[in-house]
Amino acid sequence: MASRNRRFKTAIYEQFARIGKAISNPSRLELLDLLCQGPRTVEALAREAGLGLANTSQHLKALREARLVEAEKSGLFVTYRLAGGQVCEFFRALRSLAETHLAEVGEITRRFLEARQGLQPVDRGQLMAKVREGAVTVLDVRPPEEYRAGHLPGALSVPLKELERRLAELPHDREIVAYCRGPYCVLAVEAVEILRARGFEAFRMEEGVADWQAKGFPVAVGEEA
Repeated sequence: MASRNRRFKTAIYEQFARIGKAISNPSRLELLDLLCQGPRTVEALAREAGLGLANTSQHLKALREARLVEAEKSGLFVTYRLAGGQVCEFFRALRSLAETHLAEVGEITRRFLEARQGLQPVDRGQLMAKVREGAVTVLDVRPPEEYRAGHLPGALSVPLKELERRLAELPHDREIVAYCRGPYCVLAVEAVEILRARGFEAFRMEEGVADWQAKGFPVAVGEEA
C-alpha cells in the first residue's frame, strides 16, 4: 500500500515539474509575457524577443509540450496563443513572487531607471479620472496587433517605431501617458524619453494591459480609437 501511495505522489509531482521545466528558461518567460498581450506568429515573437526563428520555435515547442501554449497554422504561418487565461495569471504570480523575494529584481530595475528622466509611474485612479475628463492623452506604444487584442479604453495606438513621425498629431497642451506591456517593458521608457526631448510633458505608466485587467479595470478590444 505504501509503495502504491508513493508511486501516485511521485507521478503527480512529476506532472507539476513539467511546468517548472518548461519555464526554466528566461526566453520562454519572455515569450509567455509577449503572449499575455495576445496571439502572435512565430516570426513576430522571434522579432520582439530578439531570437532566431529556429530558437523561438524550440522554446515554443517546450511551452506547448507543457500545455502552456497552443498553436494554429494558417497557410505558411503558425500563430501561438496562451492555452488559457490561467497561464497569464500564473506568469503574473511568478513575476510578483520574484519581485517580493528576490531583491535583485528591484536592484536591476533601479539601476536601469535611475539615470533616465520622466519615468515616474502614474496612479491608475488618477489616470482614469484624467482620461474621463479629457485632461490627458494616453498612448499605447506596443505593436498594432497587441493594441487590437486589448488596450486601455480611450488609448491611442502609436507604436514606438511610428512615434517620431506622428508627433505632430499629439497635443502640447496636455499631459501624455505612455504604456506598454508592463513594468519591465522598455517601449514606454523609450517613448517618454522621445516625448520629453521634444518638449511634451510625458509620463510612463508601469502597468500593462494584463495588469490593468487583473485589477478589474475595463479593457477595450479592436481597432484604433
